[in-house]
Amino acid sequence: MTEHALSILIGVLIVVGIGFLLGLIHGRERSRRQCAEEKVDDLRNQLKHASMPAQLREIRSVINDAHKHILAVSKGLEKQPR
Repeated sequence: MTEHALSILIGVLIVVGIGFLLGLIHGRERSRRQCAEEKVDDLRNQLKHASMPAQLREIRSVINDAHKHILAVSKGLEKQPR
């Protein structure tokens, strides 16, 4: 082989290697994106089926109960005899 043919062969191998690496990177990113889109869809479905009003009522009742207890304790501390 001549030097010119050898340099063309090396250039082609380099281009093929770069193309292979770019294809590999593109495939991984596409797979990652599809997985992320599936997770987003699952989260949207869970959000639609969540019972937010019931959970909010429960949280509100717990906060109100805690507030009543804290208020009673703080009033008791204010009225202590000296």
